[in-house]
Amino acid sequence: MIVVALLLGALALWGASRLTWFAEFRDGGVRGTVLYRETGEQRATALVPLALLSLAGVAGVIATGGWARRVLGVVLALAGVAAVWSGVAGVKVSGWADGLPVTQMLLGRGLAVLGGILVAAGGLAAVKGAGKAARLGARYAAPATRKKARDPDAELWEALSEGEDPTDVRGRHSE
Repeated sequence: MIVVALLLGALALWGASRLTWFAEFRDGGVRGTVLYRETGEQRATALVPLALLSLAGVAGVIATGGWARRVLGVVLALAGVAAVWSGVAGVKVSGWADGLPVTQMLLGRGLAVLGGILVAAGGLAAVKGAGKAARLGARYAAPATRKKARDPDAELWEALSEGEDPTDVRGRHSE
C-alpha cells in the first residue's frame, strides 16, 4: 500500500508539473494580444524533484527497515507537505478573464495537492509500519540475525532447506 501511494503521488506530481498553472493575456506588439502560459514546473520548480524523491522513496521503503525506514518516512511526509504547499500557494479561485484555461490551471494545482497528500500518507504509513513490514533481503539474512522459528512444521521445512534430514534422530543434536 505504501508503494502504491508513493507511485501514484509521484505520477500526480509529475502530471501537475506538465499542466498550465498560470495564464494571462499580454500585449504581443504587432501580434496583438497573446496568451502567456507557465507550467507547473515553471511556477513551482520543486514538483519534479519531489516526484523523483517519491520514486526513490519506493526503493528506500522496500530496501530498508526499522529506524532507517522511519527516517525515510518522515522525509517523505515532509516532501508531501511541501508538494501540498506548492499546490495551494498563490491559488486564485475567481476573477478569471474569459478565454483562459482555468480548468487546466485548477486541475494542475489539484493534482499537486493530491500528489502531496499521497506522498505524505505513504511516508506516514512507512513510519507507522517500519517495524512490521518485511524488508528486502530479510529472508536471506545470516541465521544468527533471523528469528528462531517456533512452529514445529516450519522447523522441519527449515531443516530440509538447509540440507538436513529432520526425521533422522541419530544425526540430531540434543538442545
